[in-house]
Amino acid sequence: MYWTLELASKLEDAPWPASKEELIDFAIRSGAPMEVIENLQEIEDEGEIYESIEDIWPDYPSKDDFFFNEDEY
Repeated sequence: MYWTLELASKLEDAPWPASKEELIDFAIRSGAPMEVIENLQEIEDEGEIYESIEDIWPDYPSKDDFFFNEDEY
């Protein structure tokens, strides 16, 4: 399983919080790349509910990780 910013961004509009099955269903319905679906299928799931992409990919960058001043735009 590997995540990239491009792949993870396909789940930004997912219906959080969500179960693994709900995320897979969302990825299929939204036309996400097959890699996203495969990554979700590889998650070891014990009926967990995921609150955000950070629960799946802890290294997902937050707004604080980008070095620009939003007030300038």
